[in-house]
Amino acid sequence: MNTWGTAAFDNDAAKMFVQEVLEDGAFALQEAFEVVLDPDIDFVAEEEGARAVAAAEILAAHLTGDTEAIFDAALRDWLEQLEAGELEPMRELAGEALERTAGPGSDLPEFWAESEDGEVWTGNVARLREVLG
Repeated sequence: MNTWGTAAFDNDAAKMFVQEVLEDGAFALQEAFEVVLDPDIDFVAEEEGARAVAAAEILAAHLTGDTEAIFDAALRDWLEQLEAGELEPMRELAGEALERTAGPGSDLPEFWAESEDGEVWTGNVARLREVLG
């Protein structure tokens, strides 16, 4: 990935993921979580981790109604069309995916550990984990 920032959508993988969500809906979110949690992978690559964080941010926006972190207008529109709590069943899956993405078997924590902004990224993931319980 060439574009990096501390927010969930500040990277190329997440920006491409938004388009997948607009095309495939909730299935794209679930798939992003399940890829990270696949027991057959030993290490979570940056792209898969970034997609899981973006999916968690979308889920958090849906559950809380706070779309401040959602910059894409079409994605905000998609969220507004969902019924309240429609994505609630993914909450536990998302929490587990964030835990693995932020854990020792993932590229992202290593990447951010070498950056001045690492604490900001870690804080953003912690916020998502708290929201998703």
